[in-house]
Order: sequence, then C-alpha cells, then structure tokens
Amino acid sequence: MSQIITNKAQLVKALNPYRKKGLSIGFVPTMGALHEGHASLMSQAKRETDLTVLSIFVNPRQFNDLLDFEKYPRTLSEDIARAEGERVDIVYLPQYEELFGEDSPASRVNLNGLDEPMEGAFRPGHFRGVIEVVHSLFNHVKPQIAYFGQKDFQQLAVIRAMVSALDLPVFIVSCPTHRETDGLAMSSRNLRLTKRQRQAASGIYKALSIIRDAWQKEPTQDLIHRATEMVRQSHLILEYLVVVNPNTLAPIEPTDDTAVVCIAAYCGEVRLIDNMLLSAD
Repeated sequence: MSQIITNKAQLVKALNPYRKKGLSIGFVPTMGALHEGHASLMSQAKRETDLTVLSIFVNPRQFNDLLDFEKYPRTLSEDIARAEGERVDIVYLPQYEELFGEDSPASRVNLNGLDEPMEGAFRPGHFRGVIEVVHSLFNHVKPQIAYFGQKDFQQLAVIRAMVSALDLPVFIVSCPTHRETDGLAMSSRNLRLTKRQRQAASGIYKALSIIRDAWQKEPTQDLIHRATEMVRQSHLILEYLVVVNPNTLAPIEPTDDTAVVCIAAYCGEVRLIDNMLLSAD
C-alpha cells in the first residue's frame, strides 16, 4: 500500500533512506480528481525512477475565480485508491501553511513573458500561484524527475522557465495528453460537465483537428476562422484560439515549421483548455 504523508517532516524522514542509497525519486504533482491521464504519469514515473511520490493539493493561489476553486472536484478516497492501484510509493497531502510559510524566490523569477499570453491574459496571477506551489513542492520532495501532462502546455513552459531561472536540480518530463474516445482531453474538470455538456465539449477537439489537419496547407487565419466556427456550432463560448511558437509562445512566423495551437473555452460554467502540436510534416 502507498504510504500517506501529511507534513514535510514526515516526508523528509520517509525519503532520507532512499536519498542515502542514491536512489532516484520521481514526482507527480496533482490537484487530485485523478483520471487515466494522471495514471499514465504515475506509470511512467514508476518505470523510470526508484521511488514515486504523488502529491494532492488543490492550490487556492492559482485560482483567480473563487467559485472555480470551491467547485473544483475533490475525490480524495478515490484518488488514494487509484494511486495504490498504480503502486505509488508515497501519497503526499501537504499543508497550506508549510507550502507558503516563507517568501518564495519563485514569486520574483523572470518568466520571459511566457506567463503573459493565453492563460496569463485571462487568469491574472494564475501562473505565479502555479510556480510558487511547484517550487515549494520541489523543495519538499526534492525529486530528480517531475512529470507533467502536455494538456497544460503553457504551464509546462512556465515551470521549465522557473526551473531554469532558479537552477533547480530537477528534470521536467512532458507526458502526452490522454483523451476520451471522442478526443476530449481528460481533465479533472470534466467531472463537472452534464451529459449534454460533455457531448458539446468534444467540439474543442474537432476545432483543434481542423487546424492540425490542414496546417501549412491553408492560411493559418482561415483555419482559425473555421475552427472558431466549429466551437460556435458546438455551443461553447470561446475565450481564445491561437497558433503560437511552442518555445516562446509568441505568434508564429512564416518560417516556423512547428507550432502549437492552444484553446480555452467554456462549456456551461466549466472552463476547458487543450492544445495540439503542429508540424510541417
């Protein structure tokens, strides 16, 4: 069974024997409501490291909408059962006071503008909350490798920038987005969708696919227009739909042969995000 740990001192005590033996620690930080996408992160961590730590913490600092924070799914018993099914060694349930008890260098790190477009424009302060909690979790767990899902593409870019700027000794692994049979990206927020909304949400994948299938065969703006119309027909409320450079998140240049299309849309009151990598091939 997984060891359940609820404070930093217990965690340090549990991990010290492994550190002394020079064993590697893989870390999967989550906000719970675990699904198959999370399971794939746990599975990869188990394959690639000697000890796997999963954290569950719904971080209030990365929510710019209090109602969204209050309604975020919380399924702790089921999450622990899933972690045990994936043979996770330690499930860490950190306390707010221990994560944010001190001034964090992450709050001052230069993210080179990666936090400004897309999510940053619509969710002020979101990424500062993300990097502060991730930095604190890294400080508690001190993993060699940490695993994140590609669905949160901009978050991955921001975390990598934070790790680089602060010279943290952790390697960030991006894991592929897991999707439902109709293409909808697996997300904890999907639990909040009604049956009708769940059907409508598949329009996000259809919109992304329009751009993926014809990128560099048709003008990008024409593809964005068609994809936007698909979102409208799906009765979703589009927040943004952009094609950007995957490294800088800036608008693509005509010479770019890779890009990423990113989207955020509301399905009812549930906000969903997704992305797809694009290649000239």
